[in-house]
Amino acid sequence: MTVLRAVSLLRGRSNAWTTIRGSTRGYASSSEGLRRTGLYDFHVEHGAKMVPFAGYSMPLAYGDVGQVASHNHVRKSVGIFDVGHMVQSNFRGQTVTEFLEWLTPSSLSSLKPYTSTLSVLLNEKGGIIDDTIVTKHASDAFYVVTNAGRRDRDMSWFKQKLEEWNLTEKGKQGPVEQEILEDWGLLALQGPEAASYLQGLTSFDLRQLTFGSSAFVPIEGFNLHVARGGYTGEDGFEISIPPSQTVEVAKLLSKTPVQLIGLGARDSLRLEAGMCLYGNDLDETTTPVEAGLSWVIGKDRKETGGFIGATTVLQQLKDGPKRRRVGLVVEGAPARQGAIIFAPSGDKVLGNVTSGIPSPTLGKNIAMGYIESGWHKKGTEVAVEVRKQLRKAVLTPMPFSKPNYWRG
Repeated sequence: MTVLRAVSLLRGRSNAWTTIRGSTRGYASSSEGLRRTGLYDFHVEHGAKMVPFAGYSMPLAYGDVGQVASHNHVRKSVGIFDVGHMVQSNFRGQTVTEFLEWLTPSSLSSLKPYTSTLSVLLNEKGGIIDDTIVTKHASDAFYVVTNAGRRDRDMSWFKQKLEEWNLTEKGKQGPVEQEILEDWGLLALQGPEAASYLQGLTSFDLRQLTFGSSAFVPIEGFNLHVARGGYTGEDGFEISIPPSQTVEVAKLLSKTPVQLIGLGARDSLRLEAGMCLYGNDLDETTTPVEAGLSWVIGKDRKETGGFIGATTVLQQLKDGPKRRRVGLVVEGAPARQGAIIFAPSGDKVLGNVTSGIPSPTLGKNIAMGYIESGWHKKGTEVAVEVRKQLRKAVLTPMPFSKPNYWRG
């Protein structure tokens, strides 16, 4: 029997990424002062084009493999992404569930051990500070992953709120602490062949691991936390790795038919899956109700509140928001971030596009954005200004591409 070499310090899974577009637009040209994940040298050795992203030097693409080819490989086979730039934290303490239910609108107390939920950190006005994946391991232990591009804001917010909480009567009875897991690796193995590939490396029956759940899994001698899920709409796994083991595990997980996938394809995959990108589709002026994320608000929380920003959020749940996030299929040229959405006549501004690409899977120009309530129903025709021309667009339900999650 192989000796297991990893220690069980971490339990968790990853979230989505921060701001990127489907091209190199917005990237700085200088690499000075950028942080590196533990796989930087690994990426360079495999011909990666490294670009600045969320304070890190990250791979945009590898060798002469284009974005569309990488995108299609994940949809048809299996690819692997380095998401080690994400901020991984453990929160522990007797009152940690109540603390995190103060910071987020989710019903964390009802989560079963080793299950996760997408959630949001809210400011006092109900605006989204960041989107996050919260994983519960026990009533006194949670694992939280936040976006790299929001690191300073998030860590400052956590520090401030921990200090406030631990001065309350509840906090004094059961103080909460945060442990930031610096330099831990995080890999996302995604695609319809991800399960069969990973199953070949473990005796653990991966059929037991359904979407949104996690477990410690023996992988070729390493005992790693594996969570079923991801940011592509495909079946897949997100694997957290101690710093000293990241490179070796990456080598194990990147053999044929697995391809290394960069940021460009990651963005097109997530948009087809209808997933938000912080900085494009979410920000501190946007509430979860406007963003179509009301489902992350627990049923009991909708009645009792008790979370930061609840006044605004509960009011919007009752009266409806003034704007809503929608999906669009645009004729002609693709609409990009910032494109204005008009009424069909062109004489009334209705909103704006926040993300847009030519969809490799669908062969159509897809986009998401925010539109005035009343115009948000599927099938509604609008006009989007692209290259100084108004182009017809139709509101389309998201996800654009049917998800393929493993639910057992």
